[in-house]
Amino acid sequence: MNTKKIFLWIAVLVPIIAVAGFSVWAYSPLGPMPEALDAMESTPDVEVEENSLIVFSPVDEVSRTGLIFYPGGRVDPRSYAPAAKQIAESGFLTVIVPMPFNLAVFGAGKANDVIDQFPEIDRWVIGGHSLGGSMAASYAYQNPDIVDGLVLWAAYPAEGDDLSKSILTSASIFGTNDGLVTNQDILSSISLLSENNLLQMIEGGNHAQFGWYGIQAGDNPAGITRDEQQKMVVETTIQILRKINSSTN
Repeated sequence: MNTKKIFLWIAVLVPIIAVAGFSVWAYSPLGPMPEALDAMESTPDVEVEENSLIVFSPVDEVSRTGLIFYPGGRVDPRSYAPAAKQIAESGFLTVIVPMPFNLAVFGAGKANDVIDQFPEIDRWVIGGHSLGGSMAASYAYQNPDIVDGLVLWAAYPAEGDDLSKSILTSASIFGTNDGLVTNQDILSSISLLSENNLLQMIEGGNHAQFGWYGIQAGDNPAGITRDEQQKMVVETTIQILRKINSSTN
């Protein structure tokens, strides 16, 4: 084989190997922990359905406000099932959106699929964890007439998604022990959010305990239990949902 043919084969094979390697990496997500799998089961209070979306529907009275949730990067979407189920138990339809390659950057507009599927919901809050939160903020920025609220779990908007002049009701929830999204990252981003933003600091909370997927490389040890952190995250999220829902009455 001559040199020209060798370089031609290299030119063909390198992109294929790179794509294959990326796919293996992307489709090897963290989680879910057993507690998350348990939360994927329907109960008398919440019906759980998993297809292209993971839907948590309150069985009894359903609020006219719903939550769309984008998972963190390379995290199995089922890892957020315990929080989603608790939010649904409070009467709010909650939909976790699985992402292409488990990266929300490839599916920032997927909230449209949720909105189209549930026309009975009048108002939507969009949220997400880490990369998912940043992409949720991007969706909110690009769709101000569709989204009424934004909930960021260890996340912040990109500089180009400046929501400071919007009337969006939002919450920025972060842990003081987060090793991946630092306190400085969060505090520096507050200027990109509206005046209607609630800043919720979780003392001792870290990055991985926003979900149920175990330990995450680069994160710091938490100073509180996962249950304690989840309780504060869920309570703050429900607070935003109730605030927006009350404004519809």
